[in-house]
Amino acid sequence: MYASTTEGPVLLVGVAHVVDLEVPLRAVLGERTLDGIAVELDPERAQALLADGTTGRRGGGPLFARLWSQVQRRLGSQIGGGPPGGEMLVAAKVARERGLPLFLIDDPIRATLLELVRAMPFKERVQLLLGAFVGLFVPARVVEREMDRYVDQPEAYTEELRRASPTLAHVLLDERNEHMAERLRQLRGRGYGRLAVVVGDAHRSGLGSALNRRGIPVESIPFERLRGPTAPSSHPA
Repeated sequence: MYASTTEGPVLLVGVAHVVDLEVPLRAVLGERTLDGIAVELDPERAQALLADGTTGRRGGGPLFARLWSQVQRRLGSQIGGGPPGGEMLVAAKVARERGLPLFLIDDPIRATLLELVRAMPFKERVQLLLGAFVGLFVPARVVEREMDRYVDQPEAYTEELRRASPTLAHVLLDERNEHMAERLRQLRGRGYGRLAVVVGDAHRSGLGSALNRRGIPVESIPFERLRGPTAPSSHPA
C-alpha cells in the first residue's frame, strides 16, 4: 500500500484510434480506484468528439491532416473498429458514469500541426503528403499487418519512424509527451494521484519515460494486452 495517492503509479493505457476497445477499456478503467481519467485530447478535439462521436475534423488545417482524418475514418469502417477517437469517447463516458473528472492533457491540435508544417523540411513534407494519399487506397489488411508488426516490436517500429521522418517524430511524439507529462505532474500536485491516462500506444513508452524523469512511477498497459489475441488492429499513434 502507498502512504498517499500521489505516491502510487500513473496508469498508462495504450490504444489505437480506430479499434473498438470499449469492452476491455471499460474493464480496465472500471476495476481501478481512480481520482480522475486523462485523455490524449485538447479542448477542440474533445468538443468535436462529444458533439458527433469522432475526433476527425471536417474542415481546416493542413491538407495532410485532413487526408489522414479521412484515412482513419475509412479504416475504422473497413476494419469494423468504429470511428476515430472512439476509445477517447469510451474513457469520457466512464469518467462521467463514475463521477470522475476528465482531464484533457494534449496540446492544441491546430498549433501542433502549424508547428509541424513550419519545422518540417520539404522532403519530409512531400513524404507525409504522399503517405496520406496512399493511405486513402491501401487495403485494410495491409494496415492490419503493419499493426501486427508494430505490436511485435513497438520500439523498433518507432525507431523506423524517427529515421524516416525525424521532425514528425519530434513534434508529434516527443514534444507532446513532455507537455502531457508536465500536465500530469501538475495534476498529481493538486491531489489527483490515482490517474488513468488513455493515449495512443505510440505515446505510451515515451510518456512513461517523461513521467519517470519527473519522479512519477508508471504502470503501463500496452495496446497488445488491451486488445487481446483476437481483436482487430489498426494504427496506434
